[in-house]
Amino acid sequence: MAAAQQEIFIFPLHTVLFPDGVLPLKVFEQRYLEMTKACLRDNAPFGVCLIREGREVGAPAVPETVGCLAAITQWDMPQLGLFQLVTRGGERFRILGTRIARNGLISADVEMLPAEAPAAAMDQTCREVLGLIIEKVGAENFPAPIRLDDAAWIAYRLAEILPIDTTVKQQLLELQDAAERLARVRHVLAEQGLAG
Repeated sequence: MAAAQQEIFIFPLHTVLFPDGVLPLKVFEQRYLEMTKACLRDNAPFGVCLIREGREVGAPAVPETVGCLAAITQWDMPQLGLFQLVTRGGERFRILGTRIARNGLISADVEMLPAEAPAAAMDQTCREVLGLIIEKVGAENFPAPIRLDDAAWIAYRLAEILPIDTTVKQQLLELQDAAERLARVRHVLAEQGLAG
């Protein structure tokens, strides 16, 4: 069965947003102010994609083809021309085609990627490492609810906080298998001396 298609705005950034991840944003460029107003008005998410080519500011950047929906959960406008947003990652999507408006705002036809089947086995080391990190920095710094029994949630949270290159984070986002993602995260932990 084909996944449903929809049209969304794309916000290319030098970061990777994962499902259930929290991403604070300061929005000041006119095109993204307009995007934010439209998303607030329509109670609609926008898409966050890692930049493949280009920069966050100025000419429209070329986004990666797989990204994550971002729902605005909190917003403030401390001054005219500035939105402060808190967003939360939703479903992953694949871009099928893009259009660029005169103001440089990118919109895209996207298909949602299928939900992942739960991993059959849990990597106890990854679970323990994330549990220790949550204990040290505080549960309030992680998206609720804390789900240390969910391999996908653990892999996404570790991918967010580990000091790894954004291209590796993008590869982790694109994986369709939670067990494989968790295995790759464990490999990163081992490389960094955090797991045996």
